[in-house]
Amino acid sequence: MTQSLIDRLGARLGPAGLLTEEADMAPFAIDWRRLFPGRPACVVRPASTAEVADVVRLCAEAGAALVPQGGNTGLAGGAVPDGSATQVVLSLARMNAIRRVDPVGLTLTAEAGCVLKLAQDAAEAAGRLLPVSFAAEGSALVGGVIATNAGGINVVRYGMTRGLVLGLEVVLADGSIVDGLRALRKDNAGYDWKQLFIGTEGTLGIVTAAVLRLVPKPRHTATALLAVPDPAAALRLFTLAQEEIGDSIQAFELISGTSLALVETHAGLRSPVGTAGWTVLIEAASSLSGLREAMEGVLGTALEREDALDGVLAESGRQAADLWALREHVTECEARAGKSVKHDVSVPITAIPAFLDEAGRVLEAGAPGTRVNAFGHMGDGNIHYNVLIGPEHASEAINGLVHGVVDRYGGSISAEHGIGQYRVAELARHRHPDEMALARRIKAALDPQGLMNPGKVLARA
Repeated sequence: MTQSLIDRLGARLGPAGLLTEEADMAPFAIDWRRLFPGRPACVVRPASTAEVADVVRLCAEAGAALVPQGGNTGLAGGAVPDGSATQVVLSLARMNAIRRVDPVGLTLTAEAGCVLKLAQDAAEAAGRLLPVSFAAEGSALVGGVIATNAGGINVVRYGMTRGLVLGLEVVLADGSIVDGLRALRKDNAGYDWKQLFIGTEGTLGIVTAAVLRLVPKPRHTATALLAVPDPAAALRLFTLAQEEIGDSIQAFELISGTSLALVETHAGLRSPVGTAGWTVLIEAASSLSGLREAMEGVLGTALEREDALDGVLAESGRQAADLWALREHVTECEARAGKSVKHDVSVPITAIPAFLDEAGRVLEAGAPGTRVNAFGHMGDGNIHYNVLIGPEHASEAINGLVHGVVDRYGGSISAEHGIGQYRVAELARHRHPDEMALARRIKAALDPQGLMNPGKVLARA
């Protein structure tokens, strides 16, 4: 059956659209973190929505599972096949056109295989901003960004990817095409079905194109780094910044002393405000003048109130990039420091100080000898609570300790990275059974054969 299907796929897509040699398929068979190796039956590379639809139809007729893949930059193993050599990886990388940029209507229409950075560049060339931004934007594809509902550094101002999607084109599990590429801000005619395909990691259908919302490009930016006594002071600083510079805040990052020490040790970068305690990185942007003076006022007030111990305001774009480099190197330097258990969690913003305190005490009691590397997007409640461990520590036990505290604060075990195959069992443990039952009913309705990215988000039936 598998060879027959491969022959039919090859006949439809041609040599450029089908990979069957192991060496050619290798980059598609393992995730970016190299935690989930797989073995596909083949890799298909359709170049149009019609080709995607035909691939899905052929696989459905053969009963073969499909694994949609964008830039394969995800952190939860959601875009790689299992090791059975029976699943077909569907790469969207050849569908990379930007179909339209509308600077007046503030929209951009792109195919799923368009690299996010290229979409950002197209928006910038039109004098506009596509505000979703994260470390992998140079290789992540638009379809994957939508399928995972990617977050990033600008969520505090612009929201998650979900809030930037106006319309979608989707191929369903039977190969039918649903075209909802409407560039409308207000459309209340019936179900908002596109939401079913945002953040569901290709388990209900395949996004092939999207209309994305743009925003006016700010003319002024102010970036500051402040040393703060503790997370409670950082929370007060966030409140102050909201009061003084309001919706111009586009990033508010909390960085632990452990994080900066790792960056200093493994990347040779030094913080201008020290690494002893906690640090806050704030970035604000506006089209109106006076932003820098307003940010200076925030820093001055924070220092007077002793919610900040030291601070520096970038004098140039180069200095701002240097401040951001401290934050952007944390993950890389953590990897160099040894094995860690990663937690992409969120709690209510006001609960962050208490969560950090309790989680630290729980780990100290339940997993002595571990070291916490906490950093992330305090402005939207998302903390990357990573735990450096030794050979005597079990990852599952660490997960249980951290996620137990997350539950007590009404949080989520996955703020922006998704579930993939990495957190399937954890999701089942931490989501209410009624929610899981509803998710399975939606899956059964849209993918009755269970062939769309099986084993991701939900356990196999």
